[in-house]
Amino acid sequence: MADSQLADNVHQVLESALDAGEGLLRLSPTWVPRSFLHPGKRIRLHPDDYYAYGAERGGIDERWFASTTDAANEGRVWHEGQSFAVFAGQRFLLKDAIQEAGPRMIGQAMWDEYQRWPVYSKFFDNMGPIPHHMHQRFEDAKLVGQEGKPESYYFAPQYNNCDNNFPYTFMGLEPGTTKAQVRACLERWDQGENGILDLSKAYRLKRGSGWLIPPGVLHAPGSLCTYEPQWGSDVFGMYQNLVEGRVVPWSLLVKDMPAEKHQDLDFIVEQLDWERNVDPNFKANNYLEPITADSGDGWRDDWIVYGLVDGAQLFSAKRLTLEPGAKCELRDPGASGWITVQGKGRIGSLALQTPTMIRFGQETEDEVFITHEAATRGLEVENTGSEPLEALRYFGPHTFDSVPNVGDASR
Repeated sequence: MADSQLADNVHQVLESALDAGEGLLRLSPTWVPRSFLHPGKRIRLHPDDYYAYGAERGGIDERWFASTTDAANEGRVWHEGQSFAVFAGQRFLLKDAIQEAGPRMIGQAMWDEYQRWPVYSKFFDNMGPIPHHMHQRFEDAKLVGQEGKPESYYFAPQYNNCDNNFPYTFMGLEPGTTKAQVRACLERWDQGENGILDLSKAYRLKRGSGWLIPPGVLHAPGSLCTYEPQWGSDVFGMYQNLVEGRVVPWSLLVKDMPAEKHQDLDFIVEQLDWERNVDPNFKANNYLEPITADSGDGWRDDWIVYGLVDGAQLFSAKRLTLEPGAKCELRDPGASGWITVQGKGRIGSLALQTPTMIRFGQETEDEVFITHEAATRGLEVENTGSEPLEALRYFGPHTFDSVPNVGDASR
């Protein structure tokens, strides 16, 4: 759909869309390229379209969901990372819809505190590992006018038919690692591989499980396609200089640090949350297994992302599964972004269909934004297909009175 078909009057088309969808909005696929990564080609995009933004922009390895966050890419198109709602041949930014009708869209409390939908999620899909990097803590990101970025992972089996090249993720630093050792890696940036992975530990990635990664924690995501609910920011710093023969420029280490600190190695090391990186119980404090939240005849709703970041419930996610012919009433205390990962059916009045292959620019029936209004009223979900209907939905901050703690699944 061409940009010229953008709705001029968001209020009018939004009201019509919400009325017709009973509080649900159909969202269009949002594709994001990364110039320094190699697409894993499991996110259902047509093989001819992975370089649809142009070869110089890099391949498309991400699809963002219910996003009002800009992708921090050089040479980006004006709406890169932003989700569009589609209705009656028109489209409009989800960001504009929330600005137009914030309390109805995301609830009065979230609107009053943030004046926006402050989270997003994505499929992140690469052929191999990516550099050991971190996302800044809130206080560090604030130095450059940005926000920090805690994030989480869930490895959906439906999008991981193959492992690709390296289904392991290095996370944190080995207990006992010193800041001087990390500083020495930065000093070796232009002398071949800087060796920072020698200071870390890799964990094998398991389909159907996940991780909660606080800001300031180093991680080098492996090659499983990952569903990633996270805070609405795109800050990062790459601490590894060479990955699979690809050079990582220094600029990607310091892009979200103050300009006067770009060569200050001590400052760069201090951007890391040291205690969390060298935590001797790293897996126990960050690993997630599904926990059933609710179930009924032929359906089950599981927590897949939960836990607190610095004592705050910043985001969470659930996985809803319905057997063929099953129905359930879905009622949540707040808005969510929904992506269907298997099967067909309906949510409220909107059809659901998991695509096999998507052309760049094509509309689909797998993604929905569930407004606060619709979520709290309740929605009927039905599986009308011959296989399980499964969908992932993520929520914004403070949506639930409480969520499970990391580690509860093993207790």
